[in-house]
Parts: sequence; C-alpha cells; structure tokens
Amino acid sequence: MNKKVQLQDLGFKDYKQTWDYQEELFKGIVDAKIKNRREETDFETNNYFLFVEHPHVYTLGKSGDLSNLLLNEAQLTEKGATFYKINRGGDITYHGPGQIVGYPILDLDNFFTDIHKYLRLLEEMIILTLAEYGLKAERSDGETGVWLDVGTPFARKICAMGVRASRWVTMHGFALNVNADLGYFDNIIPCGIRGKAVTSLNVELGKKEVDEAEVKDKLLKHFSELFEAEFVAK
Repeated sequence: MNKKVQLQDLGFKDYKQTWDYQEELFKGIVDAKIKNRREETDFETNNYFLFVEHPHVYTLGKSGDLSNLLLNEAQLTEKGATFYKINRGGDITYHGPGQIVGYPILDLDNFFTDIHKYLRLLEEMIILTLAEYGLKAERSDGETGVWLDVGTPFARKICAMGVRASRWVTMHGFALNVNADLGYFDNIIPCGIRGKAVTSLNVELGKKEVDEAEVKDKLLKHFSELFEAEFVAK
C-alpha cells in the first residue's frame, strides 16, 4: 500500500481548469487500478492532495436542486461569479478568495475502503485544526461538513464537503472559510439547508485576516496523522 501523498498547491486557479486537472489525476489512478487487475500486476497507485483558491464560483452537486441558486445568469455576471453543475455529492456551495479548498485524490485501497470513514476523517481534520484556534467545531447529524454551535439557534457552517468516489478513488473534497467574503453565500441556500448561517475563521476570531499558510500547515499535520500518510512535494 502506498501511503505517500503528492502535495500540490495550485494557488489561485480557475474552477473549471482545476476540475479538469482533478479528473486527469483521478482517471490516471483508476486506469492504473484497472490495468493492475486485468494484467494481475500490483503496481503502486498514486495519491494526491491539492490546495487551491478559486475565483468566485458556485457549484451544484449531482443531486442538488438548482432552485438553491438565487441568481440568474445576468446576476452571476454582475457579481463576477461563474456556475457549474458537477459530479460530486451534496447540493450547492460557493468557492472564492479567502477560502482554503482541498482536493484529496486518493486511492482508498492504500488506506481503507470505507467512504463513511473517509468523510468523517476529513471532518475530524477540520475539527482538530479549528481547535488549535480555540474553536469548538462539531459535526451536525445528517449534514456533512463542519459546524459551530450545533444544536443551537446560532448554528453556522464553517466548512463544506462534497466528494466523488469510484473504484475507491476519491476526488473533490472540502472548502474551509478562512478569510471568505460571506456576502456571496447570500446568493444561495448553502448545501440546500435553510435557516442556518455560514461563517469564516477570521470572523470567529475577530481578526481582519488569518494566516492561510498557517492554516494549511495545520490541516496537513492532522491529515497525515489521521490517514497515517506521508506528504511528498511534487
């Protein structure tokens, strides 16, 4: 089993270009697994972890409801945002500047073959990271992602998640609001959940800006511990 994960920070990159790149890496792993099975070989498959920050974009999961997007095409253009219907799970979400987006593209045969466990460990990575900033983050029953003040009228989401998996290979991932412009969430019903707010780490800490490089380092530390993985730079 190959538990080495190739780390790539793509910086500020268009959503569609990043999605295409994810698909390329995803297909490479799947094709290698098919070839291994067909030829009865046992070559190691690769794992990747992409960090990226996107220009303003709304994405709708394969089972999402388009009515949760509250803007028409002209309004999207006016706000400098784009929209894509994509092949992950979950409903609608927003990506934009000030948000750390992570796309683990893993062959879970290298770790464990359990999608439920995979999602719970991604949530745990976020929870442990936020705890280092003094925040008590939690899961909310039936709602994938990470929340604050669960079970109260002040419940608010700080990290959204949505993944795709085929042949135990994953893509898509998580979006953690660090210095996000929360006004863009007013244009959707986030994740299709009405009546609950969205927040960002800088807002919770009462800071103008949080060091995103520091947050990434903490995320990687917890990911490597939870998945017993070793990061290697490309």
